[in-house]
Amino acid sequence: MTQDTTPTGTGTGAGSAGDTAPSSGSGTDPAAVDDRMVIAENVHKHFGRLEVLRGIDLEVRRGEVMCVIGPSGSGKSTFLRCINHLEKVDGGRLWVNGQLMGYRQKRGKLYELHDAQVAEQRRGIGMVFQSFNLFPHMSVIGNIMEAPVQVKREKRAAAREKAMRLLERVGLAEKASSYPRQLSGGQQQRVAIARALAMEPDLMLFDEPTSALDPELVGEVLAVMKGLAEDGMTMVVVTHEMGFAREVGDSLVFMDDGVVVESGPPREVLADPREERTQAFLSRVL
Repeated sequence: MTQDTTPTGTGTGAGSAGDTAPSSGSGTDPAAVDDRMVIAENVHKHFGRLEVLRGIDLEVRRGEVMCVIGPSGSGKSTFLRCINHLEKVDGGRLWVNGQLMGYRQKRGKLYELHDAQVAEQRRGIGMVFQSFNLFPHMSVIGNIMEAPVQVKREKRAAAREKAMRLLERVGLAEKASSYPRQLSGGQQQRVAIARALAMEPDLMLFDEPTSALDPELVGEVLAVMKGLAEDGMTMVVVTHEMGFAREVGDSLVFMDDGVVVESGPPREVLADPREERTQAFLSRVL
């Protein structure tokens, strides 16, 4: 039985939307016609007394690369984890690909989904973390095959063929039989990207994917991400790589103290930020 878990600060304004994303007012089913992949509406998150997210509102269009920047502790990674319900929101709502993440909505109240239902929602979302999180006892190709075989019940032969295609895509086909300990950090992160892609996601989330890498290895990971962007993958990237944001990003969001301070086209925000907090941050990192 589902539990009534209406988060604090979550009103009834979106009650007519049901389990799909809020409509633009046309009355048409937004899941069928809407080009918004992610919709965050007044998202709040706290850990004890610490309020980490204080009302996040933003949208990510299909095929868009959104880069999120900001100082440490600003809530960037927490927000990314809320998108796929690795962290439960304490207020507001998050839709991904037309689905209300982690909850069903009825007459303005939210009822938490069962774990299996949340896992089903997450199938369409790939996530790459700062640490590579590869299974050390599995080969590279075994790491990539694991989720498609165990979760999607793909045949091993088909999963292996797909895994090899993905390894070729990230430039590591010759490492299929290697183990994570035999790879550099950049190679491990590229395997982690291939592993996420093996589930054929509609959305990719990157949580500072190059922060744990030596400087000389950063470029090889960013090149793979740039290739995904060129192929039209929808991506939300928490990053401190301003060059990548400027060159590849379609939109840039600056977060500080749990709120979106400023957003816009990356070149405009980076070259001429409007807000003092953005200006101060960029003066330290550019």
